[in-house]
Amino acid sequence: ASHFPFVMVTALTTIVATAFSKYRQPLPINSVTFFWFLWVVWMCITTLSALNPLEANVQWERAIKIQIMILFTLLLIGNRRQMEWLIWTVVVSIGFYGVKGGLFVLATGGNYRVWGPKDSFIEGNNELALALLIVIPLMRYLQLRETRVWLRRCLGGAMALSAFAVLGSYSRGALLGGAAMVTLLWLRGRRKFATLIPLVVVVAGALVFMPSAWFARMDTIGSYEQDGSALGRINAWNFAARIASDHPFVGGGFNVFTPDLFQRFAPNPKDFHDAHSIYFQVLGEHGYLGLTLYLAMAVSAMVMASRVMRVARGREDLLWARDLAAMLQVSLAGFAVGGAFLGLAYFDLPYHMMAMIVVLFAIVTRTVKAATEPSVVPVVNTHARAI
Repeated sequence: ASHFPFVMVTALTTIVATAFSKYRQPLPINSVTFFWFLWVVWMCITTLSALNPLEANVQWERAIKIQIMILFTLLLIGNRRQMEWLIWTVVVSIGFYGVKGGLFVLATGGNYRVWGPKDSFIEGNNELALALLIVIPLMRYLQLRETRVWLRRCLGGAMALSAFAVLGSYSRGALLGGAAMVTLLWLRGRRKFATLIPLVVVVAGALVFMPSAWFARMDTIGSYEQDGSALGRINAWNFAARIASDHPFVGGGFNVFTPDLFQRFAPNPKDFHDAHSIYFQVLGEHGYLGLTLYLAMAVSAMVMASRVMRVARGREDLLWARDLAAMLQVSLAGFAVGGAFLGLAYFDLPYHMMAMIVVLFAIVTRTVKAATEPSVVPVVNTHARAI
């Protein structure tokens, strides 16, 4: 089983089933999908002129496979029930590592780092922390909509343990992303004053629990000029900017962050680091146009989530849509801040969340349109004679 291609079998099954499915949804056409399409096309174009062609082709294949499966999210999710099953799948899949990691932190007093599953996007401590951060709002959505008390409590416990796992990762980027996310989570909540005190108590309690070593690492945020890791990231960001300046239209292509290219473009050629930022990763690999398309896609998704909340405001039948749009917006905001310090530009989960926003907007639009259209009442001829 360790060598069985589960992902390939699942993907092929989904593709074949979709081809014969009568429940397939029409592909939504809007600003998000427009920029999304251009972004995928642009990744293909930049691969043709990549500075590291062999490695670029490998990463391109991986990225395109992810984008193809995101397409099926848009084609197969068409109602609230299907959407919530998708959310449950994400929450259970990623939340498992949050619960496991949180229990580990509590058992060890936070003295050891939490790591993710090997050979995955979230293998590193920083990557796992960011993934957990953006899943916590989805847990909150399920908790808001759940009527069973025991399951609400389980979701609350999963959220708390996932928060401990984030802290136990010792990720400074996740701390900044978490601060932004908690602020927006409170602002987007329906009962702000009722949730403020519990939120403060939980955050304060979690921070008090962490050992002095954790605070010592977080203190380096303010003294980055003395931290080797932070200086290495800045060196990598300058490298990406120089690549983009030298190849402003197409960038350097996938997997441009290599020791050989650092010798040519980095301010400090010997201090090799990965991108450590979704923005500089895209800038270095796909140029200024690629970064523009990437940001336009994300901003369009955030704006669309706000439109969903605005349309759903005051409608009891769409309260679930308002809650979900708010939580998805919180998740993407957390990714936008935390991702500034991690090279996860091709991580599939944020793309799925943008796809959820697109599908949610389509569902809300159909619901509002159906409610405003006059019902057709058949006309009965009262003067017709019986034969």
